[in-house]
Amino acid sequence: MSKRDYYDVLGVQRTAEVTEIKTAYRKLAIKYHPDKNPGDQEAEDKFKEAAEAYEVLSNAEKRRRYDQFGHAGNSASGYGAGGMNMDDIFSQFGDIFGGGNPFESFFGGGGGTRGGRRVQRGTNLRIKVKLTLEEIAKGVEKKVKVNKQVVCHTCTGTGAKDKGSYHTCNTCGGSGSVRRVTNTILGQMQTTSTCPTCNGEGVEITAKCTTCKGEGLERGEETIAINIPAGVSEGMQLSMSGKGNAAPRGGIPGDLIILIEEVPHETLKRDGINVIYDLYINFADAALGTSVEIPTIDGKAKIKIDAGTQGGKILRLKGKGLPEVNSYHKGDQLVYVNVWTPKTVNKEEKELLEKLKNSANFKPQPGKSEKSFFERIKEYFE
Repeated sequence: MSKRDYYDVLGVQRTAEVTEIKTAYRKLAIKYHPDKNPGDQEAEDKFKEAAEAYEVLSNAEKRRRYDQFGHAGNSASGYGAGGMNMDDIFSQFGDIFGGGNPFESFFGGGGGTRGGRRVQRGTNLRIKVKLTLEEIAKGVEKKVKVNKQVVCHTCTGTGAKDKGSYHTCNTCGGSGSVRRVTNTILGQMQTTSTCPTCNGEGVEITAKCTTCKGEGLERGEETIAINIPAGVSEGMQLSMSGKGNAAPRGGIPGDLIILIEEVPHETLKRDGINVIYDLYINFADAALGTSVEIPTIDGKAKIKIDAGTQGGKILRLKGKGLPEVNSYHKGDQLVYVNVWTPKTVNKEEKELLEKLKNSANFKPQPGKSEKSFFERIKEYFE
């Protein structure tokens, strides 16, 4: 099932300011929060959908890519914001509810299994992927080996030497936060802060893992399959949620950011979704007409050159260009005809040319000539 437009999900205009987007998300998050709708799968799906929309539209760069390329601008064939789970949402967006347990002030209790415990997030990774014009035209799956931080294989990410080397924090009872009640002239006020004993992690480690030194992480390598949609362009960034560096002690992994690089084609040049080919023909073929074979993204194609073709003429092969990202529309291949003039001629050729240049047919006729190169370019794009 295709994703809904993020602006429609939040019920805001495409020109909405960040504050308006934040307010819209807050209302939806309160309405569909799982604590208010226990066992309601539809409400949970809408809760996640709203968080996904907010993640993109509240970030200036992600929003710019979304406005330009749609859902494909921030995802690689299904990976991206849509990969978020409930812990992701509570960890990333709790700040818009005023800190601590993000939903505590509204629902009077734990917002998910992690409660107020501080959950760390792994850092993002950036890689470059080189694509040929043919791969860009059709889309491609690339398998890349990524060197990154992974969960420690010895302690499985706990950071402790063994099961007996850690225990629930006695200060906060495993919640990661402590509450204090103070008396003021306005009455009693309750505040919540990070537990000073466990630094918000909810557990205390008495003996650290010897492999990761208590970090819960080690260096490792993972082979990741990246599905790249057709029509991407140089400099475009795609993201895969949760494929970046792992986070300590069961935290949320970072994202993998994929930067697209185009490998220059041997004979074709890209101009947006159009493809350009410079065709060189000799004077005789231009005057008499001919058929030539030219390269395209899909292979070879034969085209006809009419007799009397002028240098600078543009031929168009409809639909032979590149597709737009997240669209069925395709560009064209433009063939720029160049009439090649030999730099040197032998005696026989010179004699023939001397005879031809005096012929009325071979004298320039400005009044009858075709439109200029720039006029034809203007007409094409109009």
